[in-house]
Amino acid sequence: MSSNAVLPDQVHMPKPISARTHGFIDYGHAAFFLTAALVCRKKNPRAALACLLTGSFVLVQSLLTDYPLGANAVIPFHTHGQMDAAFAGSSFVMPEIYGFGGTGAATLFRVNGVVESLVVAMTDWNSNKARVESLIDS
Repeated sequence: MSSNAVLPDQVHMPKPISARTHGFIDYGHAAFFLTAALVCRKKNPRAALACLLTGSFVLVQSLLTDYPLGANAVIPFHTHGQMDAAFAGSSFVMPEIYGFGGTGAATLFRVNGVVESLVVAMTDWNSNKARVESLIDS
């Protein structure tokens, strides 16, 4: 008896986000959190600090990633993806760690965790094209 069933390891989610597009998303992500730090600085200094650290981390990570919009190819693109996945998970607990769990800024971090997870899932991390695009842009 033959089966045409598709096994879970045979199902692949489309990966429509290229390395270049991911770079644009990253810089927008950094700008968003750096702006949020300014907005939160007076009413919620703990959230402002978390936003400042998040935005700064994303900016530095982006500048050091080996992808078309990176400034210095120190972090391999695939490693960047692993860091993004870890960061997405940490976004859910950052409000509690920094002591602003019951605020609107906490919601911002939780939504970021969901969006970041989607971006990680939809990015083609293993594409040889990521490195090729980076070399062409140099």
